[in-house]
Amino acid sequence: MSAPLPPPPGPSNTRPQFRQHDGGSPRNQKRRRLERAPKPVKEGGAEEVLQTDISSLMSALGLTRPEKPFPEQGLPPISSEIELTIKMLSSTGDGLAEHSGRIYVVPFSIPGDIITAKVIRHTTTHSITDFLSVKSPSQDRDDSLIGCKYFNTCSGCQFQMLPYAKQLEHKRNVILKAYDNFSNLDPKLLPGIGDTVGSPLQYSYRTKLTPHFDGPRRGGFKAGAPTPDIGFMIKGRRQVLDIEDCPIGTDILRKGIKTARKYVEENLHTYKRGATILLRESTTRRPREEGEEGNTKWVEEKECITDNNAQTTEYIGDYKFVNPAGAFFQNNNSILPALHYPVLTTSPDGTRTTISTSPKYLVDAYCGSGLFTILCGKNLTSVIGVDIAADSIAYASSNAAANNIENARFIAGNAETIFESIDFPSTETSVIIDPPRKGCDKPFLDQLLEFKPKRVVYVSCNVHTQARDLGYILNGKGSGYRVDEIRGFDFFPQTHHVEGVAILTWIGEEGIASLPEDVNNG
Repeated sequence: MSAPLPPPPGPSNTRPQFRQHDGGSPRNQKRRRLERAPKPVKEGGAEEVLQTDISSLMSALGLTRPEKPFPEQGLPPISSEIELTIKMLSSTGDGLAEHSGRIYVVPFSIPGDIITAKVIRHTTTHSITDFLSVKSPSQDRDDSLIGCKYFNTCSGCQFQMLPYAKQLEHKRNVILKAYDNFSNLDPKLLPGIGDTVGSPLQYSYRTKLTPHFDGPRRGGFKAGAPTPDIGFMIKGRRQVLDIEDCPIGTDILRKGIKTARKYVEENLHTYKRGATILLRESTTRRPREEGEEGNTKWVEEKECITDNNAQTTEYIGDYKFVNPAGAFFQNNNSILPALHYPVLTTSPDGTRTTISTSPKYLVDAYCGSGLFTILCGKNLTSVIGVDIAADSIAYASSNAAANNIENARFIAGNAETIFESIDFPSTETSVIIDPPRKGCDKPFLDQLLEFKPKRVVYVSCNVHTQARDLGYILNGKGSGYRVDEIRGFDFFPQTHHVEGVAILTWIGEEGIASLPEDVNNG
């Protein structure tokens, strides 16, 4: 780890670059819990998705939701052990089982497993359990694939026991269910969900990790105090699991965890609260010297950056991107080169297109530091990137210049007013949208539909809000769009997360009744 952690603070120094937090007093915490109104379920969020899967399983089993909550005295006691047969793998990555008409959520399990689990809590609709052991494994389970000693406890990964082809198959099914349950669209308007594009790396792929530790409730850490647990959350608990290694992190970040832990241990007395630790990979390339071993023209040297305000450098193919270490950038560089194909074609190998003339212009509506704008720029006449953050626009402009993208310009502004300053002909323009998990706001979608770009490429880290947004488009002013492709990209192997890509082409105001045969079979 070549970039050291920031030094501990002296009398007048600033704090290290760890985001600090505390839990508050027990009395205040209890009062807040009693006074807090129930949190509304986020549209397309994990709780709504889980409830949808629970309802689906109950329907498949011929069960009906009770009119009033189960009496808790009729349920297994908290902390008791129960044997459960897993019936479904939810889109949230947990197994679902049924016992005496009640649905149980079982982490780290897959359909066909018979699991011994511990009851943790009961909700009005289902019960939550801890995974204890496998009594009888599913035919799809292969525990020899597990690459982390913390699996079955850490909340980070869900699928290490599942062969990778099965992980990709499941993620395709997640997208299928998302469009069935959240789009409100006639299935005839949608193509078949494409096969999920796999990650070249299934381990050692994450270029950013953020382990953390909790602090004392008051007074800070005292000299000689024991080192707190440093790591990630225990599945289903508000408790940190002590982590010494994370195999899905890149090699330099795995070394960085050890260095960060040592730093915290040696400087614990300087912390008044807990902290979140940034570990971000940065890459330097130099030309490979004559006779130097290797089959690439570059030698890459890695370092682990821990300062949120420092700069990191990442390479996607031959493209170079410089960003603030604490800013958002995709965390799996190995799969990114495959993601820019939809601007020009509608197949991952670039062989098939459903439009006769590729768009000449590109609008990148949530451009960040310019990833898609730069990856696609050389193939187009002109590109515009828009982002609400002025510092992101500054980095995007700098990155475009560093990569000799001379046909790009960037605008700092709200995505909801983006098309007011776009002068591209809509019939020759692609628009890429890559919104946060909540999806797109309706004012933005209304603007998009007024502009009517020839192609819309919707990249999403939440396929459920993506499905909702496509429903809004096709059921409204966007009925003239044809959905040419929907497929997943596996940015996070071993986890339940899947990135969704949907490609829409404008074909006219009259809309369509069905899709071409070759598109439906895609």
